[in-house]
Amino acid sequence: MRIGELSRETGVAVPTIKYYVREGLLPPGRLTSPNQASYDDGHVRRLRLIRGLMDVGGLSVSAVRDVLAAVDSPEQPVHKVLGAAQEAITPKSAAAPEGLEEARRTVAELVRRRGWHTDPDHPSAEAMAVALAAFRGIGRGDFLEVLDDYADACERVAAADLAWVGRNVEVDGLVESVVVGTVLGDAVLMAMRRLAHVDASARRYEKAAEGGAASDAGAR
Repeated sequence: MRIGELSRETGVAVPTIKYYVREGLLPPGRLTSPNQASYDDGHVRRLRLIRGLMDVGGLSVSAVRDVLAAVDSPEQPVHKVLGAAQEAITPKSAAAPEGLEEARRTVAELVRRRGWHTDPDHPSAEAMAVALAAFRGIGRGDFLEVLDDYADACERVAAADLAWVGRNVEVDGLVESVVVGTVLGDAVLMAMRRLAHVDASARRYEKAAEGGAASDAGAR
């Protein structure tokens, strides 16, 4: 297909497609003449992946470039590819809130207690420490009491993630699944968590309010 057809197929504007090619995110088309190039289903798939990473995953062009480099390296061990994808999507906080060192020790202790096989210098460990220090900073250090509950849930989510990834027996599909599952799975998890919050709040507080209203009516 020509670039105009590729644009119609994917909903991505022609200038944007050309920009992705210049930035190395999208492979160039096969030249059919000095001024014409042909594109195929592989380009459609890559464009949809790029847009998913940007629009849903919220990644920048540079982060997408790093993620796609992992996708395009099927010879790398899956564990290393997963680490590269996480490195690309984990926000780098410039903040150093008060109590950060203590929060780092809390994270390291959690990792040790759970027996997790992870580098203590992993960017996600630092991001977690920054968040915990912020909790303490606003006087909500009691949040630490639910860390193991969170860890229990995250272990189950991680197991489900990797079980899904493992369905792809071909290396190329496996690597892409690791990356896509990491980036887009985060978006699904955050959205589902908020839905669960709405449900839990309704069950806990709306029913309590209804019960109180019924008691008041009985008293009258």
